[in-house]
Amino acid sequence: MQKLNIFSNEQTDKFRNLQLTLSDRWNTFQEIENSDADILVIPSLSIDQGELKKIEGFEHYEERLLFYLIQLQNPCTRLIYITSMPMHPSVIDYYLQLLPGIPFSHARNRLLLLSTYDSSAKPLTQKILERPRLLKQIHQALRVEKSFMVCYNSTELEAELSLKLGVPLFAAAPDSQIWGTKSGSRQIFAESGVPFPDGCQSVWNDADLAQAAAELWERQPTLKRIVVKLNEGISGEGNALLDLRPILNLAPPGSSHEERLTAMSECFKTLRFQAKEENWETFSLKIPELGAIVEAFVEGEVKRSPSVQGLITPNGEVEILSTHDQILGGPDGQVYLGCEFPADETYRLQLQQIGLKVGKNLADKGALERFAVDFIAVDNGDGQWDLQAIEINLRKGGTTHPFMSLKLLTNGRYELSTGLFYTQQGRPKYYMATDNLQKDSYRGLLPNDLMDIIARHRLHFDTGTETGTVFHLMGCLSQFGKLGLTSIGNSPQQAEETYNKVIKVLDKETSSNNNDLSSSSEYAFPMTWDGSSC
Repeated sequence: MQKLNIFSNEQTDKFRNLQLTLSDRWNTFQEIENSDADILVIPSLSIDQGELKKIEGFEHYEERLLFYLIQLQNPCTRLIYITSMPMHPSVIDYYLQLLPGIPFSHARNRLLLLSTYDSSAKPLTQKILERPRLLKQIHQALRVEKSFMVCYNSTELEAELSLKLGVPLFAAAPDSQIWGTKSGSRQIFAESGVPFPDGCQSVWNDADLAQAAAELWERQPTLKRIVVKLNEGISGEGNALLDLRPILNLAPPGSSHEERLTAMSECFKTLRFQAKEENWETFSLKIPELGAIVEAFVEGEVKRSPSVQGLITPNGEVEILSTHDQILGGPDGQVYLGCEFPADETYRLQLQQIGLKVGKNLADKGALERFAVDFIAVDNGDGQWDLQAIEINLRKGGTTHPFMSLKLLTNGRYELSTGLFYTQQGRPKYYMATDNLQKDSYRGLLPNDLMDIIARHRLHFDTGTETGTVFHLMGCLSQFGKLGLTSIGNSPQQAEETYNKVIKVLDKETSSNNNDLSSSSEYAFPMTWDGSSC
C-alpha cells in the first residue's frame, strides 16, 4: 500500500511559512565574498534503509556533502556539520587545506563538527531528533536569523528538524518529493512535453505489476525487454530487467492477454536484478511499501546516459547548473558509477532546454533547490541522438559534489551558450568523477595513508593551476576499499589522464610487493610513540 503522510496540515503550513524567509536570505546562498551566514549541513540519507544497504559503504556517504566546507573561504561564513559517527580528523583537515587564501585556523574556528555517536541503521536526521540535548546545542550555536539548513534529501524528518530549530530548509518540501519518484517523474515528463519511454504509473502489488507489463507489451509488440523499477530505488540499484525473448511465442497479437499475464508472473521469478544480492522474493516484498513501475527498455547499439542538473531558487527562478555523461555499470549498465563533465557537445544544449522545461514545471509545483534529470541517449547514426528522459532526482546525487567542488574551488561560472564551465580567468574546465573506485587491494588504507600517498605523488588539487584531484568518501577506504574522486583538467584528455594517474598510483602503492613489511622504501620515516614523525 502507498505510504501515508504523517505530517499534519498545520505542520506543513508552518514549514512552508518558514521556507518563505529564504527569499529574504537568498544572497547568503550565493558564493559572494564576506556573505554572513550560518550553514547547517544535515547529510542524512533519509531514504529506505533497505535500498540504501545495497550500496557498499553507505555508512560513510554522509561525507559526500563535505564540499560545503569550501564555503568557509567566505571569512564571515560559519558552518555546522553533523554526522552519525565522528569523522577522521585527517578528512576534515584535507578539505580545509583546499581553501584558497584562508588560514587553516581561521576556517577551523568557524566550523562546528557534531556527532550523534550512533551507528545504527536509521537516518541521521532521526537520530538528531531523538537527542534533545544535541538539538539544544545546535540551536544555541546558530544565529537563527542568519541560518539556513541544507540536506542530501528532504523528508518529513528534515522538515520536523527545520521547525524545531526555527531554521528554514533549502530543499524541496516533503510533499514535493513525489515528483522525484519514478512514477512522479513520468507525470512531470508528460506534462512538460518531454519524450520518455512507454510504461506505467506506480503499482503496489505483484498482480498489478504483471498486468502493467502485459499491457505495455501489447502496446509495443516489438519490445525485447522491459525494465522493472522500484518507485523509490536509488542509483539504479532498484532496477531489474525482464527479458521477453524467451516468451516471444506469446508476443502480441498472438496468444491471449491471460496467457501473457501468466507468463509475466512466471518471468518475474527470473528477473535480472541490478543489485548484487537482490532476488524476486526480496524485491516483491518492497513493492507494497515503495511501489514499482514497468518501463520499455530503450534498445540501441550505441547508448549513453547523460543528465542535466538545475536549481530552483527561493524566488522560483530556474537555473541550469551543469550537464554530465554518466558512467554506468552493473549487470546491464543501469547502476551509477561516476560521471564526466560536461556532457557531449552534440546534445548538451538540448539537455539544458529540457532541463529548463522540467525545472519550470517543478517550480510551479513548489519544488525548491536542486533537481536533476537523467536520460538515455541513442545514436541514430546520422550525427543525431535520440534523448529519452528516464527520471528526476530531487536530491543531491552523484553529480552534485563533483560540480560543487569545482565551482567553489575556482569561483567560476557555468555558461549556458556553450554548456561549459569557466574559471575567473576564462579557462574552461573539465572533470571525470566517481564514487566507486573500489578494489580489494585498497582495503586497510587509513585516511592518513591516503594523505601520505596524495602528498608524495602530488595527486592533490593545485589551487594555482586549478587542476588535480579532489578526494571524497575517504571513510570508505579502510573497510571497503572504496574511494571517491573528482579529477579536474583543462581538457577532457587531461582530466582523464589525471584520473587514471590516481588509479595507477593507488594500484602500485597497494600492490603485494609494496605492502611487504620486509621491503624498504625511500619514503620510510621513523615515528615517535605519540605517532608524530621525528
